[in-house]
This record gives sequence, C-alpha cells and structure tokens, in this order.
Amino acid sequence: MKKHNFYAGPSILPQYTINKTAEAILNFAGTGLSVLEVSHRSKEFVAVVDEATQLFKELLNIPDNYSVVFLGGGASTQFAMVPFNLFVKKAAYLNTGEWSKKAIKEAKMFGEVDVVASSEDKNFSYIPKGYTIPEDADYFHITTNNTIFGTEIKYDIDSPVPLVADMSSDIFSRPLDVSKYAIIYGGAQKNLAPAGVTFVIIRNDILGKVTHHLPTMLNYKTHIDKESMFNTPPVLPIFAALQTLRWLKDQGGVEEMNKINVYKAGLLCNEIDRNSLFEATIKDEEDRSLMNICFVMTKGNEDKEKAFFEFATSKGMIGIKGHRSVGGFRASTYNALPVESVKALIATMQEFEQQNS
Repeated sequence: MKKHNFYAGPSILPQYTINKTAEAILNFAGTGLSVLEVSHRSKEFVAVVDEATQLFKELLNIPDNYSVVFLGGGASTQFAMVPFNLFVKKAAYLNTGEWSKKAIKEAKMFGEVDVVASSEDKNFSYIPKGYTIPEDADYFHITTNNTIFGTEIKYDIDSPVPLVADMSSDIFSRPLDVSKYAIIYGGAQKNLAPAGVTFVIIRNDILGKVTHHLPTMLNYKTHIDKESMFNTPPVLPIFAALQTLRWLKDQGGVEEMNKINVYKAGLLCNEIDRNSLFEATIKDEEDRSLMNICFVMTKGNEDKEKAFFEFATSKGMIGIKGHRSVGGFRASTYNALPVESVKALIATMQEFEQQNS
C-alpha cells in the first residue's frame, strides 16, 4: 500500500532528494567516500555549499546586497540570534502562534518588546490585522506560517522598520519580495531538507549596529565572512537541501510551485467545507495556510474522531493527527507532497462520510 506522508515536520521530501542523498551516502561526488565522512573543506563539499547558496539566490530572486548562510541550531536558536544582532532599544513582534511566542520570550531577555497584536485570544485561529508597527522599533518580527494552528501570512508586509521573518515551514512555497525583509530564517525540516540545518538570508547593512558584546557563534558576520564554514556545518542536511533546490528549479521554480500549492490546498479545503463530518478550524479563507491544513469533526460527530484516524491510517494516510493544542487533524501539504496524496486523503474522507452518514 502506498503511504501518503502528511507529517508536519520532519516531513516529506522529494523522492529526487532522497535518492540523490542515499547515493551520496555511499559514494559522494565520485570520491569513493560517503558524504557522511568527507571534510566540509574538501573542494567537493565547498562546491555543494556554493551551488546551494547560488540556487537560494536564484530561486528567490535575492538582491546582491544580501547574504545566505547555513547554520546549525534550528530556527529556535534564531529566536535569540536575531535580537543579539539587531536589538538596540526596542523590538516589535506579531504573536500568531507557539513559535512566535517562543521568539518573543527570547527577545524579552534583551529589553522592551512591543507585541503589536496577537491572535492568542482565539487560540491563534486567525492572523491579526489593522495593527500599527512602531517606527522606533529596531525591527519587526513575524512568523509567516503557523504549523500548529494552520494560519499563514501569504503576502509581504510593508514595514516602516526592518522586517524579520521566520519562514521555517513555507519557504519556497510562494514568490517573495526579499527586498522587503531584513532577515528571513528557518529550519529546513519542513520544506527543504532533513532536520539539522538552518538557512538565514540577511541584508548586509542591517548588521554592526548593536553596541553589546556578540558571542562569536551568534554573530551573523562570523558566518557571512567565512561563507558558512566558520565551524563544521551540518554537511548531510546541506547536501540534501541542494538536491531539493535542484528539484525546485526543475519543477519550474517558486512561481510554479505556488500554483501547485494553491491547487492542492484548494482541493482539500473545498472537501473539508463540503463534507458533513468535517470542518476547518480556520474560518477566514484568507488566513488559511497552504502548508498546514487543520480540521476537526463537525459538532455532534466528535465521537468519530478516533474512528476516522484509524480508518485513514488503514488507507495509508500518515501523520494526519492534529497537534494537541488544536486536536482533530492536520494535513501538511508541503512542496514535496504530490497532488495524488491530497486526492487520496479526499477520497478517504468521502468514503468515511458515506459509511457514517
């Protein structure tokens, strides 16, 4: 039976990425060595980092005054690294979920944090609107996609201060105007590579303004100056990321991927809205994530939740259980998830409805 991988992260990767990475584990770039054991300073691996950096810039149309670095520590380390490098007097944050809450907590260790708006009052089931970004803030931080609750900011915000975005789970899913951002960062394990590498896109002129001491490893300039090679980088995930970037380019790039993502999410959301047994947790269609689609049983059918989960699992639907903060179900429809898998989940939902109507 074919398995359909809806895990929220670590999550589905293109089969191309898996195959090429498996080959490199046995024999990397014709060296006769595994990518697991080769020096990160070998010419073969330096070429991997160089190409991955170049493809990042090409696929996202990153301007020349930006740098791309690959780091360890996950996006959670960036929650502290961002204020270490940017915080002078005050920072502004938009609170849209658990990950933005964690980022806010870290930033508060550096001083005043203005939470300009929050959707916590309704369990993060919407994206706040109509807020004012303080013009005296050193930067404004957003989390574009919220994997747990299924909301997404699907546009580039106009900010009067440097804009910082955690794009861990929706990078490469839609076109971006990178010039509107000072920093874009994210863990790779949602839409790019296995867990272990973090990407950071940095506008170079944003750095060097803080007066406090910066630990060497938490200073972005350290890694920019050494082109991600200050210390041993996460070699295997970077290699896998390169394969995904090549795959993305072969698919037609970010614009084409966005068309597919909109189509996939539309198919599934239409079925959720139509099906008498299910309902979406995010009511405003504008706020619904293209990457993580959350839904629950309709009122009066809550007792069927376990039965549907078991039924879907028997049909090969893997990883659809919702986060404990929301309950119900979550289908993660990242770039690598084929349309076929979405259609298989829809057919499963329809069959379950027929059996239980």
